[in-house]
Amino acid sequence: MNADEMKKMAAEAALTYVKGGIVGVGTGSTVNHFIDYLATIKNKIEGAVSSSEVSTERMKGHGIPVLDLNAAGELDVYVDGADESDHNLSLIKGGGGALTREKIVAGASKEFICIADGSKLVDVLGKFPLPVEVIPMARSHVARQLVKIGGTPVWREDFITDNGNVILDVHNLEITKPIEMEQQINNIAGVVTTGIFALRGADVLILGTEEGVKTVLPG
Repeated sequence: MNADEMKKMAAEAALTYVKGGIVGVGTGSTVNHFIDYLATIKNKIEGAVSSSEVSTERMKGHGIPVLDLNAAGELDVYVDGADESDHNLSLIKGGGGALTREKIVAGASKEFICIADGSKLVDVLGKFPLPVEVIPMARSHVARQLVKIGGTPVWREDFITDNGNVILDVHNLEITKPIEMEQQINNIAGVVTTGIFALRGADVLILGTEEGVKTVLPG
């Protein structure tokens, strides 16, 4: 079984958490499968709030109404993927560049369901380079501050976020205290947000594995 088939398993399993109403939808390859499955029950929901332009276009292509978060209010459930998750369901996200909007929608949701293939569950976050969204004029300043905390920031060239900002991918971090590091990086002037999702981590992690679907709860 390949990774894409495992992602499909996790995406389909997440449908059980969709009870109706307005669904928050993330971004990425696993979420693309979830959107395809969500289209099969679109008549049961009022619509969706999207974390990226890419997901918005995919949902519109399926005829799923996409709503503005300001109008939707608090969401019952948010479904998104992750680049890494630890056993407390703190995450690294932002490989696709949509981390800020993903963090906003996650924060506005009562329940955050993370879907991934089994390889994404790790003991310590940081092998996957940590994305940090940065105001363009602050890129060099932020990079210097990230070096001071032990990281090696690399500018993601030729990429602009949906918010008009740039991304620094930070290598060589071992994130043993995700909440503290999330706060520390967010406090650097010029940072929009970091791809650490620990202050608001996932409530449920659904993994597609060789042995089938596995559900992981924090701790």
